Amino acid sequence: MKTTPEHDERMAKMTFASVFPHYVTKVEKKGRTKEELHEVIHWLCGFDDSEIQKLIASKVTFEAFFQQASLNPNANLIKGLICGYRVEELENPLTQKVRYLDKLVDELAKGKKMEKILRKA
Repeated sequence: MKTTPEHDERMAKMTFASVFPHYVTKVEKKGRTKEELHEVIHWLCGFDDSEIQKLIASKVTFEAFFQQASLNPNANLIKGLICGYRVEELENPLTQKVRYLDKLVDELAKGKKMEKILRKA
């Protein structure tokens, strides 16, 4: 699935710090916790709690965020629609990784069991 170059550029330049509070609000509104959100981020990217805080404090872009990440080898098992895009069909690798994270946060907020969110091969 194609995105526009402008869309991909906007995703790359967006800061993790600007989006993280929205993730927290979204999951907490649905009865989930910030700790569960951190668990999801850790599974996808390999960052622990202190690393997440450092990334927020240093206002890294999503481009830098995913350059520093150790993407889970099972990330390609993340499938489905998010923000009108089918994540498994996105052609831009960075945009796909950002949407992977969005999809996992969405599943957490929708009450999906953690075992299902943290995919196993």
